[in-house]
Amino acid sequence: MKTDPNALKILHAGALRKPIKECIHILWERYPDLKVELDYAGSRACAKAVAEGKIVDVIALADYQVFNDFLIPRFVDMSFVFATDQMVLAFDEFSTGSNQINGQNWMDVLLGNPTIKYARSDHRLDPCGYRTLILWQLAEEYYRRPGLYQLLENGWSNLYPKSLDLAVALMEGKIDYGFEYLSVAKQMDFLYIQFPPEINLSDPRFADHYARAKVSIEGNYPGLETVITGAPIEFSVAIPKNSNQKELAQEFIDILTGPRGEEILETNGLIPC
Repeated sequence: MKTDPNALKILHAGALRKPIKECIHILWERYPDLKVELDYAGSRACAKAVAEGKIVDVIALADYQVFNDFLIPRFVDMSFVFATDQMVLAFDEFSTGSNQINGQNWMDVLLGNPTIKYARSDHRLDPCGYRTLILWQLAEEYYRRPGLYQLLENGWSNLYPKSLDLAVALMEGKIDYGFEYLSVAKQMDFLYIQFPPEINLSDPRFADHYARAKVSIEGNYPGLETVITGAPIEFSVAIPKNSNQKELAQEFIDILTGPRGEEILETNGLIPC
């Protein structure tokens, strides 16, 4: 696709779509004629695209560790953590079993009815995907249900490239339940089950506990695997070295991390930090 060389180019995780767009409207108050090109994907897919030569001015991802795995120091000098989130189980009033599911029986509802479709995003492309697998590992121990992780992993019906695709599938009724970020569930007005802090990846006090869960995924080079260790959810942003609009990119990040940006993040279910 041909792009405008003068446009501000922002590549971001799908879960950040709405707050990023709202921050751009603030930038347009200063530069009403500024052209902005937005692109989004799963965070690992975003980082891989930049590592393979895609030129953008801002890259905002759902996991700071993805910067370390793919981009720092060759393509990005440093990234800045700007928000946190937590994992939830999202559904709506038409989801099968929605009138009986709760924080204690969610796994029995998902696994006990073969007509129920539950899904996650792809752990190879999207942090929400490997965070779901980490959540399931932690849930097996927390609820003292040996074998729960494998049962959940064997039972999902659909796999989506990123959390936003998962949310759209839920909205369209293609699935009954999706393991999602709380921010996405709030933005889409879903019902949701909140998990305890010991497993929802939101609380830095449980960082050592989260780290007991690990997921292996395809690495940055063929034949190599990367081990993802459980950690609190932290969204991060950076300006790539090959940016053509570094000053504008910094202005955008200043908005995202400033008072108005923090208000936008909170409105969209994220916790600024």
